[in-house]
Amino acid sequence: FAEYQSIQAVQATMILSTIFCCVAFLVFILQLFRLKQGERFVLTSIIQLLSCLCVMIAASIYTDRHEELHKSNEYSIEVSKGQYGYSFVLAW
Repeated sequence: FAEYQSIQAVQATMILSTIFCCVAFLVFILQLFRLKQGERFVLTSIIQLLSCLCVMIAASIYTDRHEELHKSNEYSIEVSKGQYGYSFVLAW
């Protein structure tokens, strides 16, 4: 399958985004009890921005390779008439 590397790149960046999101949540919980009132959650926001960047990279790779992915003859079912769907819109 010629576009297999594209699919792997999308999967890897989405998994990395999920990991960053979970780490940001744990850091947020730790900072919630450690920081004094009025201090900023800079570390949490940086990690969350990295997570958003990974989602943006995955969505842009998928958007760029959408035609090649859905017009391939490697599938056992008809996927050439596929649509983006709501999850793609939410990712952007």
